[in-house]
Amino acid sequence: MTTPLHQRAVVADTHNDLLMAVSARPPGQWAGFFRARWLPQLQAGGVNLQVLPVFIDDGFRPEGALRQTLRMIECAHVIAEGNPDAVALCRTGEEIDRALARGVIALVLAMESMPGLDASVELIPTLHRLGVRIASIAHWGRTPLADGSGEDATGSGLTSHGVAALAEFERLGIVFDVSHLGASGVAHVLELATRPVMATHSSARALREHHRNLTDEQVRGVAATGGVVCVNFFAPFLTDDPAKAELDHLLDHIEHLVGVAGLDHVGLGPDFVYEVLKELTPPCCENDDVFGLDPLAAIPGLEGPSGLPMVTEGLLGRGLPEADTAKIIGGNVHRFLRERLA
Repeated sequence: MTTPLHQRAVVADTHNDLLMAVSARPPGQWAGFFRARWLPQLQAGGVNLQVLPVFIDDGFRPEGALRQTLRMIECAHVIAEGNPDAVALCRTGEEIDRALARGVIALVLAMESMPGLDASVELIPTLHRLGVRIASIAHWGRTPLADGSGEDATGSGLTSHGVAALAEFERLGIVFDVSHLGASGVAHVLELATRPVMATHSSARALREHHRNLTDEQVRGVAATGGVVCVNFFAPFLTDDPAKAELDHLLDHIEHLVGVAGLDHVGLGPDFVYEVLKELTPPCCENDDVFGLDPLAAIPGLEGPSGLPMVTEGLLGRGLPEADTAKIIGGNVHRFLRERLA
């Protein structure tokens, strides 16, 4: 049962790969499939603000990466145009507020790494014109811009192209996302950034030693820029035994991040892998693991967005005040994007 707080608060999810599942259908089905399959889940979860990352699976790289990038961006536009009573694709904080005032879900486009661009930094303004407002520059491995966290042993920071990309993001008003970036790259970004950055889906390494999680030092660094760290719900990033993952593991990460970053700098970036992958067939997701991790491991009840009220109930159950809980489940992200997407 959804709590009254969850019903009246702004609930924001900064990472749901649903575009992968929707864009895998024929274009004529995109708007309808989203309405039938994903909209009910978002509404059941009380989602008001949804960040939609564009992630290009290995099967499309390298030759098809740019084509798939554009296909997924077009898919987001078609979803919004085909469901104007339910969602709105937003480019500015003002547009987000107008969508929320109308009672529709505010969608914000993001890039998860940019394999379609490689080192062509001059194309970042094109992405901005198409509506992209959040972006990262690496995933698990190496890109022409930086190394992902899977390459931490290299000790590599941003390449010269990566430095140029950060500067271009800041010039255009695209929020830099440090999730997936290697440790040296995160340090490099925090050294160079002149605007707030965010982590759209990263949990606490202090509780689960994995390179995809952020150290306390990195968390403090993101918060010091004025940014937000949004906790990832993926079970293998929360506990050493994902088969036994439960809500308390997630709540532990949230509370730890609040203790390190401060209450105003924590949000939710669920990364509902289970709900997306079970809909996909090759060429996407041909591997049955993610660097040795079970991609379908999930906290029971939190396989998809419809379970989000569990998080609100869990935080309240731990004694967090309603005002504090409202910030974590979406208020902080709403404030951050309202301020950053001018």
